[in-house]
Order: sequence, then C-alpha cells, then structure tokens
Amino acid sequence: MPNAAALVIIRALNEEPDKRRTMITLNPLSLTGAQRRALRGLGHGIKPTVQIGQHGITQGVIDATIAALLQHELIKISIGGEAPVARKEAPGALAQATGSHVAQIIGRTALLYRRRFKDPEIKLPGTIEEAPRPKGEGQA
Repeated sequence: MPNAAALVIIRALNEEPDKRRTMITLNPLSLTGAQRRALRGLGHGIKPTVQIGQHGITQGVIDATIAALLQHELIKISIGGEAPVARKEAPGALAQATGSHVAQIIGRTALLYRRRFKDPEIKLPGTIEEAPRPKGEGQA
C-alpha cells in the first residue's frame, strides 16, 4: 500500500497525463554517510528553493524541483504547515519523483541532491557509484 505522499504524486500525475514524465535515473545510485554529511555541510547556508504548499506535491512542484536540481544539484525544500502530506514523507516522495536523494530532513525543511552527469559541481568524498547515463545526456 503506497503511503499518503506517494498517493498525492500518483493523483497529480493521473490528473495531467499529458505532463506525465518517466522516472528520472538516480545519480549517484546511493550515498554513503560521509557523502550525506558533506552535503549537509554544503546545504547549511542555502535558502529553500522549492516550497510544498496547501496543494501538496503537484506536477508543478515536481517540475520546479527538477529544474532547480538541474541548475544547482543540491537544493533545500520547505514543507508548509498547511501541506496535505506529512513532513517526514514529503521529501522522500518528492525525491522519488525527481530521481534525487534526501540528504537531510530537519523539521519542515529538507535537502535534496541529484548529481549532474555532465560537469558536476559538487565533489563528494569517497567512491561514487554512477548510474547508467540516459541516452543523449552527458555525452560530449
């Protein structure tokens, strides 16, 4: 049985089938504790880029998150008090819909990370297990 946040995403995608996107590949495939720690340090000073409001996780929020991740790799999101999704479930559901990782959740704020295939600007410690590149992405 999907959780409430996943149901909100499914409902939003079903309402607008013409805007349906395929799931985006996770890159890197997983994060180690040291890598999450490094991301938490980098994310400390940034302001929230995306806000989940009273309508929950809509296609617009997913599109805005994807655009922000393409531009910044590491973003901070905030979950409004009136949001219909639980504050602990919303970042995971949004990360799943955008192919990103949740680096941290504190209160109603979370950090999401998705490494660019081409020219990543954040250097993570340790070995990075990179996902297979989608066709046409990151090719020189």
